[in-house]
Amino acid sequence: MAKEWHSMTVQEALKALESGRKGLSKPESSRRLNKYGRNELEEKKKVSNFRLFLNQFANFLVVILIIASVVSFAVGEVLDSSVIFAIIILNALFGYVQERKAEKALESLKKFAVPQAIVVRNGEKALTDAALVVPGDVIYIEAGSRIPADARIIECSSLKVDESVLTGESSAVTKSPKPVGGVVVADRKDMLYMGTTAVYGTCTAVVVSTGMRSEFGKIAEQLQGAEEKTPLQKSLEILGRNIALLIILVCAAVFAAGIFRGLGTVEIFLVAVSLAVAAIPEGLPAVVTITLAIGLVRMAKKNSIVRKLPAVETLGAATVICSDKTGTLTKNEMTVRKVYVPGRVIGVTGEGYSVEGDFLENEKKIEKDGAVEMLLRIGMLCNNASLGESAVGDPTEIALLVSARKFGHGEVGGKRVHEIHFDSERKMMSVVCQKGRDRTMHTKGAVEEVMKRCSRIYKNGRIEKITDSDRKEILKANEEFTGAALRVLAFAFKSVGRSYREGDLVFAGLQGMIDPPRPEVKAAIQQCKDAGIKVVMITGDHKNTALAIARELGIADGGKVLTGEEIESMSDESFSGMVDEIYVYARVSPEHKVRIAEVLMKKGHVVAMTGDGINDAPALKKADIGVSMGISGTDVSKEASDMVLADDNFATIVEAVKEGREIYGNIKKFVYYLLACNMGEVLTIFTAILIGFPLPLLPLQILWMNLITDGLPALALSVEPGEPGTMQKKPRKRDEKILGRRSMAYITTTGIMMMLITLGIFYYYLYNYALAVSMAFSTLVFLQVSIAMSTRSSGPIHRIGYLRNRKMVMALVSVFILQAVVINAPFLNRIFDTVPLDLEHWAVVVGAMLAFFAILEMEKVVRKKE
Repeated sequence: MAKEWHSMTVQEALKALESGRKGLSKPESSRRLNKYGRNELEEKKKVSNFRLFLNQFANFLVVILIIASVVSFAVGEVLDSSVIFAIIILNALFGYVQERKAEKALESLKKFAVPQAIVVRNGEKALTDAALVVPGDVIYIEAGSRIPADARIIECSSLKVDESVLTGESSAVTKSPKPVGGVVVADRKDMLYMGTTAVYGTCTAVVVSTGMRSEFGKIAEQLQGAEEKTPLQKSLEILGRNIALLIILVCAAVFAAGIFRGLGTVEIFLVAVSLAVAAIPEGLPAVVTITLAIGLVRMAKKNSIVRKLPAVETLGAATVICSDKTGTLTKNEMTVRKVYVPGRVIGVTGEGYSVEGDFLENEKKIEKDGAVEMLLRIGMLCNNASLGESAVGDPTEIALLVSARKFGHGEVGGKRVHEIHFDSERKMMSVVCQKGRDRTMHTKGAVEEVMKRCSRIYKNGRIEKITDSDRKEILKANEEFTGAALRVLAFAFKSVGRSYREGDLVFAGLQGMIDPPRPEVKAAIQQCKDAGIKVVMITGDHKNTALAIARELGIADGGKVLTGEEIESMSDESFSGMVDEIYVYARVSPEHKVRIAEVLMKKGHVVAMTGDGINDAPALKKADIGVSMGISGTDVSKEASDMVLADDNFATIVEAVKEGREIYGNIKKFVYYLLACNMGEVLTIFTAILIGFPLPLLPLQILWMNLITDGLPALALSVEPGEPGTMQKKPRKRDEKILGRRSMAYITTTGIMMMLITLGIFYYYLYNYALAVSMAFSTLVFLQVSIAMSTRSSGPIHRIGYLRNRKMVMALVSVFILQAVVINAPFLNRIFDTVPLDLEHWAVVVGAMLAFFAILEMEKVVRKKE
């Protein structure tokens, strides 16, 4: 039944549904219930809790950790095995909780289901279970009713519906039975949608879609898709797979070499175990999780509430930010910018709902003016909003109150005795106010509609007959205002008696308003441009308004705007061919946002998408980073998103992107650091075996390095302050590996240098095996300290400062102290098979560390010149 109900007349819709104004009979409603099913949101079969928990172990890095735990247990190190196992369980629990959270979006959607509905059956109204409503049923709606299903209005009286849960638009929508063609969901004035609420008036409507066929149902269907992995998750998975393969190959090679050399099976097995332990970066998954969690806390302090941990890093990879206009790029506070009174155009300063501002004519402030006072007085009286501690009401009406306050108007006298409500056909609103015995009608509305009813004009302080010349001047002013993307209302008045007919009005003037950009957004957009991030504005507004705001903010320089209708008429191929050139989308529905995200992602972009309404949820879920609004957003959009903006502000997204880039940079640093350290350990053991040396490191010593002396600096690297120029670099590519070929070459080179230094010192002291092992053990730990310090920056460390990261200083001091205790404490000597070192030995170790650090720093300088 996928028909365009909104473009049909009432009679056509009833005929297509084989129904009538008296509704269905009970037997027919039962037959249709069997055919279409219950009017409920269905849920796909859930994965069991146990299965979902087991799924967390289907990851190469986790498999590596399990191997590490088993290996540690095999060599009798129960404590180390237990620590690694605890890391595995904590990671699994965290992943399990994150995946279960995704189901909450659907649960939030179900809150909007309606328990009961008034249905017309055989011409009689009856209260029935809303789950039993079927297509063709005629329903009765009154103020306060929740709409039970998607329906086509048959007839209505002053009906207004709050559709904010679906569209995110705060203003109630005035409904009409008159058909509309080819428009987005938010503009279908003749339709009602499940879950929305009637706030004024009454109507009867015929149900067209129920359950999963309704707009809510379509959203529920899209929310149940599988979550895609983030670029970091994919990169770490590939890294884990490569590490696992390397471990298998190296261990197999060593085992074969040992057998060839005639070593005992048990002895060679212990050597292979040592290598496996050295190669496994046990701390990596834990440090990644901790880094993302720290980033989450830092972002929360900047009004970015991250709901899904991987999003912390994914933001840093964003190449496109698709942002809603209203409330995110703009203040969502309509502001009068210009007024017109016959013969004059006057500018108005100030932004938003602040009453600070002036009226300027030819750049001179005006304070007393009868024509302006009359215009503003009508705007105040023909108004249902209020300005108290906070503004309440329609944003357009609030703007009229604010403009009047700026000119010095306080409360106006007069009691309202009658109101002619705004409706979509008249496009006007009138009120009649009484002061003493005098009654005056005050009218505001669309310029064309008000002008039709004006026969007189308030000009030069008196009422005159309106002339063709006056009309031309008014229309010229209207064109000037609309050309500047202002929304324009006309104002008129007249004295009335007993008749309240909207005719023979006196024209008073025009007010032009706009939702102004947030003051901090323009600089944030420039920051995005500097960072190589494309900002795209998506709005339901008309082309001219969208383009004017986009130009003011620096989003668009040219005039290319794509509308929702144009998107619908395009094939995926033609849309993909031009999507990179489009910066502004106008008259767009949330359904179009899903397609925009899909096309951009297929072209390799990492897409951040904002949204606040329920029907934004699929687009938020589809995008790499779904960003919902904390103030104006619905629960469903928040649950479907990866991040919530506590202040609904675009500039907050840019701050989060910067944070995400710094976090990813830190993840790269400690992955590089951990793998470089492990490479040094593996090459040291592997080379020693190949050249016939005794084992220079024992399994427990390797575990100590990987979990403690590697782990502490790695954690400190995770909170390294961002390097200068973070937001002057282009985003990384979607398929970029966390460590490329060049990085792996540097890791290998670093590992070889560590191996040469360590084995050189080991060989020098080999006359005493216990001393040689202690020296090799301590040398490797201190060389790793050099790597930790050097890895903090891609440039020379002295430029950022040796002590800038205090946590790193504390970590390195802790490593020195812990290593000294392990080497010199008698009770630990027995556990770690070490002997105490004297000052001469420590001087050799420290000297090797400093020399190695100098080599690493010189290598950076050479690398930069290349």
